[in-house]
Order: sequence, then structure tokens, then C-alpha cells
Amino acid sequence: MSASQLRQTRLLIIGSGPAGYTAAIYGARAALAPVLVQGLQPGGQLMITTDVENWPGDAHVLGPDLMARMEAQVRGLGVELVADVVASVDLSQRPFRAELDSGAVIRAESLVIATGATARWLGLPEEERLRGRGVSACATCDGFFFRGKEVVVVGGGNSAVEEALFLTNFAARVTLVHRRDHLRADRTNQARLFASPKVEVVWNAVVERLEATADGGSLAAVHVRDLPSGATRRLAADGLFVAIGHDPATGLFRGQVEMDADGYILTRPDSTATSVPGVFAAGDVRDKVFRQAVTSAGMGCMAALEAERFLAGHAAPVPLGAAA
Repeated sequence: MSASQLRQTRLLIIGSGPAGYTAAIYGARAALAPVLVQGLQPGGQLMITTDVENWPGDAHVLGPDLMARMEAQVRGLGVELVADVVASVDLSQRPFRAELDSGAVIRAESLVIATGATARWLGLPEEERLRGRGVSACATCDGFFFRGKEVVVVGGGNSAVEEALFLTNFAARVTLVHRRDHLRADRTNQARLFASPKVEVVWNAVVERLEATADGGSLAAVHVRDLPSGATRRLAADGLFVAIGHDPATGLFRGQVEMDADGYILTRPDSTATSVPGVFAAGDVRDKVFRQAVTSAGMGCMAALEAERFLAGHAAPVPLGAAA
């Protein structure tokens, strides 16, 4: 392997959402000279979010603009950003080893995993085009924009019910579409849902088609199919919230760090430290509850500070320049 294909760093960060960029900021300020691998979608999930109105200090900012500002700040601090994808990692010993799609190898004394999570979508033809134009996977992020409007939520678990309940604070009417005749959400959430005069539940049905407005610029209606009869029904809707779960992007680390049954990385209480000393996890890879940009950023800060403390107590495992 040529020298140009081998990088060595005290701190490697995998992921370029709010958690990854914040970890890079704190890592740079701690003089750790971090290297950050941006992945397939630099900026993370906020790159497909339009208006953000819950980021402290910004009454209104576009998701891509916010992430561009974070990236610019990171670059200004001298962080090395690598426009590549991590293909494999070896966490069995320090230095940890990450091989990129390009064939380059990064060896790191510490690692922050900030690869995020992706919402599960319905897979409908118009769905991707209408994301940010009425279609969302985060009521907490986007619910405010549907004040006085009609919205549809798809799902039957706690996430779907909580999204529907949250949306009743803004929307004129919330329709929950579920493919079964009973909800998987806990009894307390179900009771709150059924007690809300703003909520209607459509049972035994699936969303079959999305209808855009005449100019194609936003969502106009959701077409649902009744599973027992096959009959279809048109629901006028300004918003569709898909709440059928998220998948953490943790496949690279399976079998190497402890995870829960859903693939989220487990960390120590009040910490981002994983089961592998020197490896930290921040953001949606370990957070299945809040999934907010600001909480991800906070965890990125924690991860970098914990990495700094770890490195202060652990000597470099190999001399700089040793062979890969």
C-alpha cells in the first residue's frame, strides 16, 4: 500500500450529520487533528429536510443550509474531510482500521461512530419526489408547518401513535392508517389517541398511491386500499407522515460492538462509550427515542470530549509511520 493510501489519526469520525460534524469541531479544538469520512450523503438526514425551525439560534433555516454551515465550520478548523465511504472496519485491536471504497486505509487511535439512521419509507413512486413537499418521517421536525391542515400518519406502533398525537397540536385533522385491526402501541398511548376528537383511525388499510397537486409541487391526497375488500379510498391530505420505523446504519459494526435487538449501538449510561474501549457512538446510531439534530449534536460533543479523555489516558498503540 502506498503512503498516499494510508492515513493515521488520533480520532476518526465516520458520518457527517450533526453528530459527526460536532464531534469534529470539538476534536479539532482539542488538537486531535480528526479525520472525518463523510459517507454517501454528506450532511445526513437534514439534507432532505426543508425548513428547520427548532435549531437553537435560528428561527428559520433550511436543512441543507444548516449542514453546509456546519461543514464550512469544520473545514475552517482544519479537519480533514474525506469524500468516501467506509467499506469495512476492524475494531478488534487498536489502532482501529477502516478501509474505504477507494481502497485507502485509515488507522485511528479512537473512533466516533456517527453514521445515523434512515427512516423506513413506503416505497411508492411519488414518495421520494414529495419528501419535504408534504411527505415527512418526522412530526417533531415538520409538524408546525401543518397548522390547521389535514394530515395522514402511517403506522401502528408507539412511534406512529406518538407522531399522530403530536400532530394534533397543529393539524385540523389527523388520520392514522394501519394495516392491521389493532395497534402495537402501548395501552396508554392508545387511550390518548382514541380520546382525541381530532384523530380518525383507518384500520386494515395500506397507502397505495400519493397524489400531488395540479402543479406537482406538493402533496394533495393519499389513496388507501382496504385490505379485506380491496376497495380504495381517497383521503385529502396536506401532509403524510411515515412512521413505520427507522434502521440504524450500523451494519459495518455488527458483531464488533454491542447492539440492541434493533441494531442500535449500546453505550454506557450518561456516556457515548461503547463496549469497545476507544470507540464512541453518537446520534441516531444509538438514539431511537428523540432523533433530533440538536440531541445528535450534543452527543457528538460528548463523544469527542470522551475520546479526548480516553486518549489522554492511553498511549498511542503503534508508532507513527508503522506499516499497515
